[in-house]
Amino acid sequence: MIALLLVTLAAVLSWPAPRLMARAEAFRRSPRAALVVWQAVTVAALLAALAAAPAAAPLVLFDGQAVDQHFMILALVVAVSGLMLARLLVAGHSIGRRMRVLRRRHRELVDIIALEPQPGSRVRVLEHPTPTAYCLPGRQSRVVLSQGVIEAMPPRALAAVLAHEGAHLMARHDLLVEFFSVIHETMPAAVRSPEAMREVRLLVEVLADRASVRKVGVEETRLALLTLAGSKAPEAAMAAGVGSTAVRLDLLARPAPNRLMTAAMYAYAVGLILLPLGLLALAWTSR
Repeated sequence: MIALLLVTLAAVLSWPAPRLMARAEAFRRSPRAALVVWQAVTVAALLAALAAAPAAAPLVLFDGQAVDQHFMILALVVAVSGLMLARLLVAGHSIGRRMRVLRRRHRELVDIIALEPQPGSRVRVLEHPTPTAYCLPGRQSRVVLSQGVIEAMPPRALAAVLAHEGAHLMARHDLLVEFFSVIHETMPAAVRSPEAMREVRLLVEVLADRASVRKVGVEETRLALLTLAGSKAPEAAMAAGVGSTAVRLDLLARPAPNRLMTAAMYAYAVGLILLPLGLLALAWTSR
C-alpha cells in the first residue's frame, strides 16, 4: 500500500537520513546548496507524513472491501497525517511567537543599557569586557557588540564581524533556522534528528563567514572567529561565535566544490521533494 510506503519514507527521512547526511562533510563546502538539500529532506519527510492519509483515500472511495481488509493500516496512516498536521500548526505558532517575544524584549533591554549609539545606527555597544558579538533579527534589527570585542580586535577584524552579522540580517538566516526549528519540533521525539539542527546552524554561520571573506578578507575573518570562539549569545540571537570554530576555520581554508557537485546536490533536493508527491499521485492514478 502506497500510504504505508509514505509513512515509512517519512520515518527514513526524519531519522537515519539526517544522521548519514551529517557525516557527509563535503556538503559543507557548498553551504547554500547543502541548506537546500537539508530543507528538501525535512520538507519531503513532512510531505510524506501529511500525504499518507490522502494516499489512502482512494481505498475508501473506490474499494469498500479494502477498507475492511486494511482497516488497521488505514487507521495508522490517518493518525500519522493528522498528528503531524496538528504538531506542525502548534510548533509553527509557538516557536514563531516565542522568538518574536524574546527578540523584542532583548532589543528593548539592549537599547536601554547600551552606550549612546550613533544616530541612525543599528549597532549597539555594551560596556562589558568579554568579547561578544551577535545580531537580533527582525523588523527593528540590532547588531550588538561588547566593549571587549572592540578592544580585542583590530579595525579590519571588527569589520569582518560586522560583515558577518550583517549577512545574517540581510539574508534573514533567522527565518531559515526558525523553519527548521518548527519542523524539528513537529517530528515526534522518537524520530527527531538533532544532527539536522546542528548542521543547519553550522551552515548558516558558514554562509555568513563567506560573506565576511568576500567583503573584508580571509585573514580578518579567521582572526574574528578565533577571538569570538566560544562566546555566548542570547537564545533568540545569531552570533559569529556559535558553532564549531574548528570546522568553520577548516572550511575557510578549503576550496569550493566544483559546479558539477553543486548541481548534483540541487538535483538531489528536487528529487526528494518530488518523491512523496509522485507517490501520492500514483496512489490516485493507479486506482
